[in-house]
Amino acid sequence: MSHYLAVDLGAESGRVMLGTLAGGRLALEELHRFPNQPIQLPTGLYWDSFRLFHEIVRGLTVAGRERKLQIDGIGVDTWGVDFGLLGADGALVDCPRHYRDARTEGVPERLFPVVSQEELFTATGIQIMAINSLFQLYAMRLAEAPALRVAEKLLFMPDLLNYWLTGIARSEVTIASTSQCYDTTARCFVAPLLEKLGLPTRILPELIQPGERLGSLLPAIGDATGLGPAPVYATAAHDTAAAIAAVPASGDDWCYISSGTWSLMGVELPAPIVNQTSRALNYTNEAGAGGSTCLLKNIAGLWLLQECRRAWADAGESHSYDELIQMAEEAGPADELIDPDAFPQPGGMPARIAAACSARTKGQICRTILESLAARYREVLHGLESLTGRTIRTIHIVGGGSRNALLNRLVAEATGRTVIAGPAEATAAGNILVQATGAGEISDTSEARDIVRRSFAIEVFEPR
Repeated sequence: MSHYLAVDLGAESGRVMLGTLAGGRLALEELHRFPNQPIQLPTGLYWDSFRLFHEIVRGLTVAGRERKLQIDGIGVDTWGVDFGLLGADGALVDCPRHYRDARTEGVPERLFPVVSQEELFTATGIQIMAINSLFQLYAMRLAEAPALRVAEKLLFMPDLLNYWLTGIARSEVTIASTSQCYDTTARCFVAPLLEKLGLPTRILPELIQPGERLGSLLPAIGDATGLGPAPVYATAAHDTAAAIAAVPASGDDWCYISSGTWSLMGVELPAPIVNQTSRALNYTNEAGAGGSTCLLKNIAGLWLLQECRRAWADAGESHSYDELIQMAEEAGPADELIDPDAFPQPGGMPARIAAACSARTKGQICRTILESLAARYREVLHGLESLTGRTIRTIHIVGGGSRNALLNRLVAEATGRTVIAGPAEATAAGNILVQATGAGEISDTSEARDIVRRSFAIEVFEPR
């Protein structure tokens, strides 16, 4: 029996999960959960990074001091693209910004005269999104940000948290690949492209593969948590890559949707697809566990529903997600659909959706969101089949959104494909199984998926 800890941070909340491997099965237990609330300051929208680290240490302390566990590995995964910059003394020179910060608005259009869209996609294989790390860095250069001038090291969010845990500053490749500063074909940073944009290449960190041991907890943290010099692994640090590693699939006639705040929909491939068609469709090639490539599309996901719920709560009308789904069920089919990707900014979501379609009641608005997501998934499915030449027969929906039975049913009906929902805790499971692979306890992703199939319940939705 072995015990691993997955530090899994999402856009709404974070948690420290205990994974126990025994008898070819994985059991998960939540040790500590905490909110992840960005902070709006006069200078921009930031992640509360120090609070997040405090909560991570609290979760590790539950494992060490309260549960008296001997831990075989610790791994951190988070969302993509965001980063911290360190100075020569190893301290942050600017707090990490939130990817929805307004500083990148209009920045891609200012970058393209220097490096064209075609050149950028050819070099990186990454879809053009204003939130990408490259555009965040270019926004800093355009603003002549002092932090960029003095920075000595760039660390993406899971890398930064690993650095605070171990004192070792490296970047894990799955998270680096989200940045548009990384070439998924050559598997290295695109330093010449950054130089062409006037961005400092001295800040690029050394890369580390998913599953490699990064180091051990710093003595002060080991003592405080009661875990001692527990090993820390560079797991699949991008939460999507971790979730994909835990998709309970076999063969090659399937695609995945990692469903949460974002919906990441794609297929697993041995190599990137970087050509005119993938560029025109704006698909992305990110690094996955085991040397794979994740060809996928970023879709707005349940962000719209989360924002509606937040807006209604601010108005004194609090509802659980289950209540909102029930309202959507009772509302019946939507009269009109919306483009889920047309609402990237926070604030006033119910009113903005109502202005874009005929939905007026809460139930109608929620139903419109879910049906629009299902229709968007259908479009992306057809694009994946076109790019890969594969016939996709099964859609695996994993992550928190896999609990949404109404959405799962709508996806099956919209796509005409079998939907397999679960596990909901795919990201934590994948995080732990990639650690276990690095520790030599399991052999590869195929064995990891066998463990997932034995360990977690799934639900099947057939198209009507």
